[in-house]
Amino acid sequence: MSRQSRKSILLVTGLSGAGKSTVLRTLEDLGWEVVDNLPLLLLNRLLDTALPEGSDGDERPLALGIGTRTRGFDPESIVRRIKKLQEEHGHGVGTLFLECSGAELERRYSETRRRHPLAQDRPASDGIARERELLLPLRRWSNRLIDTTNLTSNELAQQIRTTFSEDAIGTTLSIVSFGFARGLPRNADLVFDMRFLRNPHWVDSLRPGTGKDASVANYVIADPAYPPALDQIESLLRLLIPRYDAEGKAYVTVAFGCTGGRHRSVHVAEEMAQRLRAAGFSPTVTHRDLQTAPQDSLEGRPQAG
Repeated sequence: MSRQSRKSILLVTGLSGAGKSTVLRTLEDLGWEVVDNLPLLLLNRLLDTALPEGSDGDERPLALGIGTRTRGFDPESIVRRIKKLQEEHGHGVGTLFLECSGAELERRYSETRRRHPLAQDRPASDGIARERELLLPLRRWSNRLIDTTNLTSNELAQQIRTTFSEDAIGTTLSIVSFGFARGLPRNADLVFDMRFLRNPHWVDSLRPGTGKDASVANYVIADPAYPPALDQIESLLRLLIPRYDAEGKAYVTVAFGCTGGRHRSVHVAEEMAQRLRAAGFSPTVTHRDLQTAPQDSLEGRPQAG
């Protein structure tokens, strides 16, 4: 007896370094059953495995990570197996292909100690070109494609959450911190400028820290303008977010900025997310510029006193 009469299956494949691990981790967080690099010969066995006694059934969709490191990898054979799963077993099978430019993949490999799986003793560019050729049948077959060239891991994870979360009802709320010196974040719906708060950058003991550190947070909180400003921003968001939801707006991104994006905006983003969670919302938080190095030239002149 099969473990489920009809299983929703997503094959996640694409170029090595394009974000497959990020996609699989995100799907697992969404409640999917996730298996990476499963030999394709074992797929039917996995689907036919009996559920534990007393289980009411496993309705979770299944995500399978497949790549050139998968044992027995053969793109043409995989396509044939997908067709068989659909035609003979009735499973709903989708294929997500992760694309990325060669230059960006080379940059990613240069920043890690990992070697490309198809270029252990050669430049990464050789392996990337070979893998792109090998994966062409799967790329042609896939019914979903995401180009991750210009996406950070957080942005890719957010895209997967909004695309594949069947339980996501209503507006998806994201909170972002950023530095004005590095430009406004794309897709920001509401932007709040925190540069009116005193700047921890000009305190020698606080400069190396971030808004996640208690000492930095306490310094920001001590600004007399902080309590009324945060209270009014919270009140505005609690008013607006349900209105956006009622109007059918799927995604709302609230951005908090300071000069460098490491101190004031980070703390305020974390604080506001905590307040909104207490009010029943479920925001995700991203700190775009948290890992950047502090620079006096970006921060302007130190505040007097």
